[in-house]
Amino acid sequence: MTFLRHMMAVGLGILLLALPAQAFDTRAQAAWVYDVTTKTVLLEKNAHEKLPPASMSKLMTVNMLFEALRDGRVRLDERFSVSSRAKDMGGSTMFLNETDRPMVEELIKGIVVLSGNDACVVVAEALAGTEEEFAKKMNERARALGMTDSTFANASGWPHPNQRMSMHDLGILATRIITEFPEYYGYFGLTEFPYDGRAPQNRFNRNPILPLGIGADGLKTGHTVESGYGLVGSAVQGGRRVVVVLTGLASEKERAEEAERVINWAFREFVEKTVAKKGTRIADAPVWLGSSGQVGLAVADDVTLLVPSIVQDKLSAEVNYTGPIQAPVSQGQKLAEMVVTVPGLPAVSVPLVADSAVAKGGFGTHMRTAFQLLSQRLVAEIGS
Repeated sequence: MTFLRHMMAVGLGILLLALPAQAFDTRAQAAWVYDVTTKTVLLEKNAHEKLPPASMSKLMTVNMLFEALRDGRVRLDERFSVSSRAKDMGGSTMFLNETDRPMVEELIKGIVVLSGNDACVVVAEALAGTEEEFAKKMNERARALGMTDSTFANASGWPHPNQRMSMHDLGILATRIITEFPEYYGYFGLTEFPYDGRAPQNRFNRNPILPLGIGADGLKTGHTVESGYGLVGSAVQGGRRVVVVLTGLASEKERAEEAERVINWAFREFVEKTVAKKGTRIADAPVWLGSSGQVGLAVADDVTLLVPSIVQDKLSAEVNYTGPIQAPVSQGQKLAEMVVTVPGLPAVSVPLVADSAVAKGGFGTHMRTAFQLLSQRLVAEIGS
């Protein structure tokens, strides 16, 4: 059996223009930009570096709370008690005190809109007994979710040497919240939350992209002296959703400007292109001892990719398979892989399946095959 490669053109022709892998850059120290709709990474910059996440790590606390709601361990209208430790938290706050009994839904808004450190501690203590135990559970859950660049020491993102996340992990987490918890994701789009009329001047969401009219609907900002200014944002335009994660910016103004610039780039510079419809025959593969000498290789589903707009008609592809294919072959059986090269983006692998069944050949097929092999051997011996 031999590993074979079949070169082909996708779209209008073989790739003629190659873009540098990083044609677009950002002022952020680290960044990760992801098209959720097509599962395409558009930009990576120090994306796996473990950095202080500041309040952006509150997304993990919210994720843990959403999972508890989904599992029925808590309810939106359930009330949690407030400890003195929660009340004494500094930084961003809901201004809770020990006499309060906030509902879970209020605590979600307090974390998402007001970035309440006190609300995070209340949630941590309610779900795990202590914030320290909750941090352990955060670490366990992060490993299970594939967030290998993250460690947690607390629920709020309060500065700590062991509170670290990569922009890639924050992007994974944001994408999970968006796709797994659509019933709760709407909280991230709230622009204000005047909890019990307290500190009315602090009731507004600090997410600078929400009011810009660019389809933004989440998620979380963060800032400490160590981390600089960061943002985990998401926006929807024309049926596409992107997630943008930035950190290490110098000011609130720079964060707002850079977030808007990156989102606009993600939507304007890329287009969705259907390179093959479901059932399209891409190539043929030889079949060994089959009722037919070849089988068509087709895509099982529509193949839609996100590509840079200036090269949307200039892609290349390669079909890889081990051949000849051994009969019998079932229709729909996976036989090969098509690797599509997109300029400036990671290559995309697409499975190819048999577009028809091929039965084992009968006596005549075996005799013809034996004769062909014998003939080839004789020609080789004569030629030598």
